[in-house]
Amino acid sequence: MSAQPIKIAILAMGGEGGGVLADWIVQLGEANGYIAQTTSVPGVAQRTGATIYYVELYPRAQAERDGGKPVLALMPLPGDVDVVLASELMEAGRGVQRGLVTPDRTTLIASTHRVYSITEKTAMGDGRADPRSLLAHGESAAKRFVHFDMEQVAEENGSVISAVLFGALAGAGVLPFSRARFEATVERGGVGVKSSLRAFAAGFERAAQPIAAVPEAAATGDEPAPARQAPRDPQVRALLARVYDDFPPAARTILIEGLRRLIDYQDPAYAALYLDRLARQGSRPAVDEGLLAETGRYLALWMSYEDTIRVADLKTRASRFDRVVAEVKVQGDQLLAINEFMHPRLEEICDTLPAALGRWLASSGAPRRLVERFTRKGRVVATSSLGGFLLLYLVAGLKRWRRGTLRFAVENARIEQWLARIEATAKFNPQLALEIAQCQRLVKGYGDTHERGWANFAILMAAADQAGATMAPATLRELREAALADEHGDKLRALLARQPVVKETA
Repeated sequence: MSAQPIKIAILAMGGEGGGVLADWIVQLGEANGYIAQTTSVPGVAQRTGATIYYVELYPRAQAERDGGKPVLALMPLPGDVDVVLASELMEAGRGVQRGLVTPDRTTLIASTHRVYSITEKTAMGDGRADPRSLLAHGESAAKRFVHFDMEQVAEENGSVISAVLFGALAGAGVLPFSRARFEATVERGGVGVKSSLRAFAAGFERAAQPIAAVPEAAATGDEPAPARQAPRDPQVRALLARVYDDFPPAARTILIEGLRRLIDYQDPAYAALYLDRLARQGSRPAVDEGLLAETGRYLALWMSYEDTIRVADLKTRASRFDRVVAEVKVQGDQLLAINEFMHPRLEEICDTLPAALGRWLASSGAPRRLVERFTRKGRVVATSSLGGFLLLYLVAGLKRWRRGTLRFAVENARIEQWLARIEATAKFNPQLALEIAQCQRLVKGYGDTHERGWANFAILMAAADQAGATMAPATLRELREAALADEHGDKLRALLARQPVVKETA
């Protein structure tokens, strides 16, 4: 059989240095007696733009003995790749899906961090791919699978992920070059050499080690019981004491997170209302702890609904500016400009006003048309400027009056109705009550997304009310999953048409 080139595919996203990594591999080969060729094919509509870089290395001495130059391929073929380098876990999964990774041949080297795709972010429910499934597929598909969080390693060493991947490639020992030759390639680059070499060394060491076993608790998803805390604020301390004194251990982790979320969202008094509502749910004899925990989970989410006040608050926090500065790696001699693309509709304006005034504006004639005229187009608010920041800061300051807004009144009434339905259903069918609690997943976001989710939620609740004790929990679960499957509700409508118990409701 004739000699074959070494075939390497790099799957990377924009800004992660996939091109630099490909160039390093080419330079490594050419400096050590190999003919090298690289090609790249950029992708579209994939997060920040995924690109496949493909490198083939062929021994120059072999080519000279054969009397000619080798013909190297421009793209990887399924089942014919020696090494696949993936800058993110989903990209590793795509390599497996494309057939580039095979158990008889391919070494798969991938970072385990995630950058969520647009479809994952915009799903009505939890659209995230299961990382455990991606890792399992990688293990079964590859001859050897080297994986760890390379983004974190890069950040710890002040470098970029391409340097860590290059180090992992060296540490995996799949190329016929020594570590010193890899490092010499980085040094020839001349830019950011010290940090790149630190990241390279960290990647090398991680790849050379065996994969550590996953702790049993992490593998099963079990969470350790929360340690008893002693907050300095007496109001917060009293709330935490209520969690430990009045609620079962199985629900405490969720409830503590709920308290933290709602104190941040509004204040300790609002978090106390959260516990009051759950106390009513847990007052039944032999309370279902799983139902209480799930109700606590979704109640916290609903009580921290997204309104204009919350959006403005999050966009003007110091932590948010710090995060943006870190993400874009602003240098000391650079200025950062942050532009917010905002499009508040009439509905959002009415929701932020005092309840009576908001209802009047929503049903008025000329005033409503005047506001709609000025809100027809969106606007750009530069929160990195004093004027833009103060505008959103003032909106965020309306938080103290949130309880008097139209949106608060509407959401408060809806929450109470939902809790009453859970409590009533739990008396005759706790499992159906659990399904009702989980239907809150439909109510999320703001604007059109919130309206569609609420419309689907209302249909499901009407169906549950109409069927009463005759509805099977599996039926409501199936309807909910159909509603979460697509934002336009096509699957839900199709399923409703086949469900006699809810056909009239639809």
